[in-house]
Amino acid sequence: FSFSTYNKMWADAQKDLDIQLRREREEFLQPEKDLVKVFKMLATSYIKYIQIFRNLETAHDQLLHQQKRAAIRKVLDGVIGRILEIKKEMVALENSEFHYIDNILVELELLPEDLEIPIPRYFIKERLGVLQQREKILDEILLNAGLETQKPVKTMTIEEATKLIQVTERARQGRCRAALMKQLYLEDKRQRQTNLQVEMGPSPDDAATCIQKIWHGYIQRKKTEKMREEEMIFLGMSPPPHLMATSISQAGARQVNALQGEVQERHDEVFIKDKLTEMEGLHIKKALEDQIGQCFIENWHITGRFPDYPTEKAGGSKAVFSEKTPEQVIEELANQKKMALEKAQKVKKEEKEEKMKGKTPQKTGSKPPPVEDEGWKMAPSNFLSIMEEGNSQYKAFWQNRDMGWDFHQDHDPELIKEEKREEVEEEIRVQVDELMQQKLKNLKLAVDGETSGKQRKGRKSEKVRAAVMSLVHRTIDSLYRELVEKGLLIKAKTVNLSDYVGEYNYLGSTLRQVDVEPMPSLADVRQLIALYGILPLGSQTVHEKAPLLKALLLAGPAGVGKKMLVHAICTETGANLFNLSASNIAGKYPGKNGLQMMLHIVLKVAKQLQPSVVWIGDTEKIFSKAAPKAGEEVNPEQLAVILPKFLKALKAQDRVLLVGTTNRPFDANLKPFCNVYQKIIPIPRPDYSSRFVLWKHIILQNGGAISNSVNISCLAKVSDGYTQGHIIQAVQAVLSELRLLQMTRKPLRTEEFLTSLATQDPVYQEEEETFK
Repeated sequence: FSFSTYNKMWADAQKDLDIQLRREREEFLQPEKDLVKVFKMLATSYIKYIQIFRNLETAHDQLLHQQKRAAIRKVLDGVIGRILEIKKEMVALENSEFHYIDNILVELELLPEDLEIPIPRYFIKERLGVLQQREKILDEILLNAGLETQKPVKTMTIEEATKLIQVTERARQGRCRAALMKQLYLEDKRQRQTNLQVEMGPSPDDAATCIQKIWHGYIQRKKTEKMREEEMIFLGMSPPPHLMATSISQAGARQVNALQGEVQERHDEVFIKDKLTEMEGLHIKKALEDQIGQCFIENWHITGRFPDYPTEKAGGSKAVFSEKTPEQVIEELANQKKMALEKAQKVKKEEKEEKMKGKTPQKTGSKPPPVEDEGWKMAPSNFLSIMEEGNSQYKAFWQNRDMGWDFHQDHDPELIKEEKREEVEEEIRVQVDELMQQKLKNLKLAVDGETSGKQRKGRKSEKVRAAVMSLVHRTIDSLYRELVEKGLLIKAKTVNLSDYVGEYNYLGSTLRQVDVEPMPSLADVRQLIALYGILPLGSQTVHEKAPLLKALLLAGPAGVGKKMLVHAICTETGANLFNLSASNIAGKYPGKNGLQMMLHIVLKVAKQLQPSVVWIGDTEKIFSKAAPKAGEEVNPEQLAVILPKFLKALKAQDRVLLVGTTNRPFDANLKPFCNVYQKIIPIPRPDYSSRFVLWKHIILQNGGAISNSVNISCLAKVSDGYTQGHIIQAVQAVLSELRLLQMTRKPLRTEEFLTSLATQDPVYQEEEETFK
């Protein structure tokens, strides 16, 4: 693929987005009473946005142009957030996390695979260096604490080493002897041919034929090379000859930054910034000084005194440069006071009326007028403005922009100049603020007679009081090390979400038509994990503006892959993994306030090193209905009391997700249990289509080969009631090291897997019914 391919992909995605935004403005703003029609509109928009999301993510990942990537990233975050908003509306309409829209897919001529949520690759790529460094530090801490051991080096005896050296040396001598014999044979053959030619005499025809053959081959190779170069230039995959005439240093630089063009862009940024500072710095500085001085004089003429200079937190001279004149400022302040007074009077009047209503008895028989239901209406969106802004930016800057002159397509210097001008102005503004603050002090001293501009000291805020209570004296590094050494911060396994294999339920809408609620499929579970776990954690913008989700529960029988999904969330987002399972925290922080201190440390580290996942395995134990055992050092139920406070401390800007896993949710006290976990995702046993894919995938993954003697359909049918964990155990029990060596002469058979599977207990129908 060339750059033009991904540029076209971006253009197509923007075109589809523009159509979708117009459609939303027409359909979603009007109230609608037909809920079936509403759901169809939402589902269609959901599918369209997923297609746009997939194309934008591919273009963002493959394009090298930094400004283009930034523009795509902005729209991409908006599309992700809009998908989450539409999903929330669909859940509210159907009162279910799982939707079956195969009839809409048929109308749109799409496959179920088109509903798969793509995981943006920039989640990991943009933080790859940080993640590698963090993994290295984690390995060092685990190794020093003795929690992780290095792989033992296999030692051998002197006799074994001597034998190995002998075998290797004899093999080397054999190869050398074979090479020598070959060389002697070729020399002897060449000598015989030379003697034969000397005896017969030279042949002019043979000599001419040999010369012609070599010459024709040389000419043809040159022609082919030239044709290949012309074709590559025509396709846009090689630069024209006039662009090839560059210096060796430029060619070397181009080779270094071929992947993302970052080195050259940083060089251009520094050069452009220095050039702007040199050319426009003095003019900007003088203009700022004149404007600030003029503002001070105007305020003095109106109020009779010079204003206080805004602090750095308030924005410095930015606060001075409001577009309002001093007269407008005074008028606005007066209006605010007037509105506050009117509001207070209105509140008093309402309170008085309520008291009067409470005293007067209500008339019997009088009924309030019925409120007419307007119907469904789409909730306000936090992402439509982001998408519309990105769409308009694309139309203004990129849609008709000619980039043919830039062969490498890595960045645009003119756009860098516009961005850097703002940075230069900000840097100069800081210098001007320091200078003008001193001038203002001198003016106050000379005119107003004020000796100092000290502000009154206020009371300590709640934030300061909370900061005193926190562990200010401890660094994040020391807290991180403590959590790792105590086994609360663990290393996540490298598992991708795509490794959670499972098929779609192709009969979902058909079953619903006959009033049968279908069991969710593994593909539906995978989609929900991407929507609720991965996408919000991966992007700061999405997490801050999307519907906030702080806690997620994965419930299902043992062996369905709950822990694997937790590790997949961490792998796809690069998140830290904290293990606060009841069995893991026992005895780690003893004492009355031990659990509270532990959660405080976890919260501090998780916020500082976000994204983070706090995992509680067997979470039903901390919400258990049973009474706590006497003499327990740490009561898990104390954690259930503290968890709501832990979640309350998480704000929209904190990318921290609490994930609980349980295989016995019915043992928990449901009221506090459901208060903590906002979303509950039931994970069922795999159905036939998923089992068919799983058997094939797991056998191949463990080194097996599928032949005609292995009936995958039979295995999928017989293994009904078994989970993914059962199938993995059965395959691993069969495919031992010895069995893999015998596989070439003794192919695998279906009976081998059935024998191993029969030794395990399945998940019975009664147990699965309890999860519904």
